[in-house]
Amino acid sequence: MKFVDEAKITVNAGSGGNGCLGFRREKYVPFGGPDGGDGGDGGDLYLIADEQVNTLMDFRFKRHYKADRGKNGAGKLCSGARGDDLVVKVPIGTEAWDDDTDELIGDMTEHGEKLLVAKGGWHGLGNARYKSSTNRAPRQTSNGTPGEERRLRLEMKLLADIGLLGLPNAGKSTFIRQVSAAHPKVADYPFTTLYPNLGVVTMKDVRSFVIADVPGLVEGAAEGAGLGIQFLRHLTRTKLLLHMVDMAPADVKQDPVESVQIINRELENYSDALGRQDQWLVLNKMDLVPEDIREELCQEVLDRLNWQGKVFRVSGQFGEGCDVLCGAIMDYLDDLKEAEQAKLEQEKSEE
Repeated sequence: MKFVDEAKITVNAGSGGNGCLGFRREKYVPFGGPDGGDGGDGGDLYLIADEQVNTLMDFRFKRHYKADRGKNGAGKLCSGARGDDLVVKVPIGTEAWDDDTDELIGDMTEHGEKLLVAKGGWHGLGNARYKSSTNRAPRQTSNGTPGEERRLRLEMKLLADIGLLGLPNAGKSTFIRQVSAAHPKVADYPFTTLYPNLGVVTMKDVRSFVIADVPGLVEGAAEGAGLGIQFLRHLTRTKLLLHMVDMAPADVKQDPVESVQIINRELENYSDALGRQDQWLVLNKMDLVPEDIREELCQEVLDRLNWQGKVFRVSGQFGEGCDVLCGAIMDYLDDLKEAEQAKLEQEKSEE
């Protein structure tokens, strides 16, 4: 199935029901008075995150959603029934934006999380509401107000702990196949990965983390070159970026140092926050580098980049160094979780 990570829809909450104009008519009751009931409120429209929904594909075929209208009031002070709410299922990780104002309405990151996106209309009043000592037979009623209408832009962002970066053919898909049960397409030509893939990496002690592989970037991606930067939104939620570098490119003119610089420029063009995100350098395809020049080549790359962060040397094809890298990632995430927990406890104590 084609991966869809953005869709535009129109949502309409239900309008309120109208108030009733009525008078009591009973034998032996000469002064019955007004008895028109109120209308019912219109139904609200909600989005709900559901783990059984994986893409926004369904919204390509149905673009308009409308909740039920409230029923009109009736005589004998009978109020109209409230309109039924409409609940629309979306994938976990969906952001809802108002397409007209570009306002973020909500971000659904957990299963069952519910978001009100359109409020139903208010009920109209029956003529019994207007009764007073000076107006004993009112003929005023009011109509229900229209339900809220909105044009929404839904954006899905994959929920992953780790994001993979790199030029096409850097070995990202091969790496994710090696360390997880995911099976993205692997081939010896650029842009093999056309849509993001998620893989769950499970350690021997049953701890696990989620890793995301997005299509490779090329120079000028921010201007639309290659597949552009449309999938970089999936990396904004990650806690750590792994920058995969092909140390044995098929094109001998391709410089590993320049490859890293190209990707980092595109990240900064896309978002300052993404450009500052924690990043580890992963020198991949080390099995293709002759042993006698391996150390020298790696050190040259690090010196030219003036790299101060962590560095790992792996072979995604044969799994060399992958266990060490995954173990370091797991420790990093555990430390991050402990730091966040300590911060929350400190904030609670200060309150």
